Amino acid sequence: MDQTFRPLLDALKQIGVDPEAVDRAANEAQRSGRSVRAVLINDQVVTEEQLTKAAAAAFGINTLDLVGFTPDPAALKRIPLPVVLRHRVLGLAINDGELVVGVTDPADVVALDDVRAATGMTVRPVVVARSEVRRIIEKLQREGTDLGEMAEEQADQSGMSAQTTSTEDAPIVRYVNSLIEQAVMNRASDLHLEPTEDDMRVRYRIDGVLHEVDLVPRGVMAALISRIKIMSGVDITEKRVPQNGRITALIRDRTVDLRTATLPTVWGEKIVLRVLDTGGIDLDLSKLGFTQHNLDRFSASFSKPHGMVLVTGPTGSGKSTTLYATLGKISRPEVNVITVEDPVEYRLRGINQVQVNVKAGLTFAAVLPAILRTDPDVVLIGEIRDGATANIAVEAALTGHLLLSTLHTNDAPGAVTRLTEMGIEPFLVGSSLDCVLAQRLARRICDWCKEQYTPTEEEVMAANWPVQDLAYPESLFRPVGCRNCANTGYKGRIAIHEVMPVSPEIESLTIRRASAGEIRDVAVAQGMYDLRADGLAKAAGGLTSIREVSRVAV
Repeated sequence: MDQTFRPLLDALKQIGVDPEAVDRAANEAQRSGRSVRAVLINDQVVTEEQLTKAAAAAFGINTLDLVGFTPDPAALKRIPLPVVLRHRVLGLAINDGELVVGVTDPADVVALDDVRAATGMTVRPVVVARSEVRRIIEKLQREGTDLGEMAEEQADQSGMSAQTTSTEDAPIVRYVNSLIEQAVMNRASDLHLEPTEDDMRVRYRIDGVLHEVDLVPRGVMAALISRIKIMSGVDITEKRVPQNGRITALIRDRTVDLRTATLPTVWGEKIVLRVLDTGGIDLDLSKLGFTQHNLDRFSASFSKPHGMVLVTGPTGSGKSTTLYATLGKISRPEVNVITVEDPVEYRLRGINQVQVNVKAGLTFAAVLPAILRTDPDVVLIGEIRDGATANIAVEAALTGHLLLSTLHTNDAPGAVTRLTEMGIEPFLVGSSLDCVLAQRLARRICDWCKEQYTPTEEEVMAANWPVQDLAYPESLFRPVGCRNCANTGYKGRIAIHEVMPVSPEIESLTIRRASAGEIRDVAVAQGMYDLRADGLAKAAGGLTSIREVSRVAV
């Protein structure tokens, strides 16, 4: 471990942070190769305020709270943007010929030396919160693209082609790169660019909720769309039909893939970039929020040598992550695992992954028979979309293969009726289907600011409590909002599950075409916790709020 962090660790202990927790964080940093700062914050050993205060105390300098503080524009301009981005430092003020510089790591002497060399001024550092520095830098990056001025230039150069503009205008290139980088750093799952009558709205989906981050002048909308289309490898001249593409970007020394989708609207083309960043994904099944009860039931299904296991839920509910984590448990040198996906979201070592290519005729239905001829033990189908794919999936499950896939249904019992609606004979569904897992993602309540309270009887009854054997809650937690969660009250997400093994009783109901409601009643009687019950149990445990459970689970 870098010994420059030793004064910081000692200072944390002096301000009242648990010494054993600090030492464990230091040991974890040394073991994993992560920075001490990252371990302290990400493992929630300290708050950002505590870390800032301890860093200042350790090096004998002052702190400055940037919330509500407006940096001096002259001071901001003194430090070149590349230096600001490289070291995460900010010029805040100029006092008596000294440049007051906000730093997040006072031990970084290289950063201060670079600032002195770039400005030629005496530097006085103050310690500031990293999240506030990031917020100001993101604003600087957006303002630095001069999009407003560029809109005026384009109004005067209306004859210039969109392709020329998008490929040659550095402001557009910088702006798009900045949007993508900010989306990744802010843990966004999707980036939306939505044209309106007057401008283009930019929004990030963070923890399942959209947040508006910018408004782009309408004058540069065509150039912005063309730039993203070129990066995605789609036809920039086609504006009448939806298109799909892919971007591979290098964000701070790691590769991030983005899936692009365009959609013509009355005000222009809407573009959505889905962030496929595996760097922040922990593909460990035991860390995906399963209760022990649900994990045992689900694990029993994919531990069998054959049968069909389905994961259901809406788009963005974490189905692919769950399936990939499941493959991580199954994949061994003696097991042949083949996947067919559209697109391949995570690239896994030791697994044969096939990318669907509709233009070349390589569809799910076309490639699956070929896969079954290559001696697989386990087959993963990215999604069962039609009757042809469903037929082959059932055939694979009945001929000695373990078949994993996803299906769009509202709950686990609905998967049974959905397969029969696709034209699969009920007796084939009953004999091939082994287990259905339905899931949703609820926002995880921020551990730093959550507030314990006694719920009212009306609030609890509105959530349909009590449920199954879940006791009436004496206390729950609600979001408050702080700097660590950007004042939302939530940080990260947690999965809510519903695991339905197909028992002989459920198989019998399937064969006689029973309704999803009848199947649900039997599944619950046999020990299935439905989505709402699992969510309320996690709310009772302080992992999320009762309102969030009501938002994602009926």
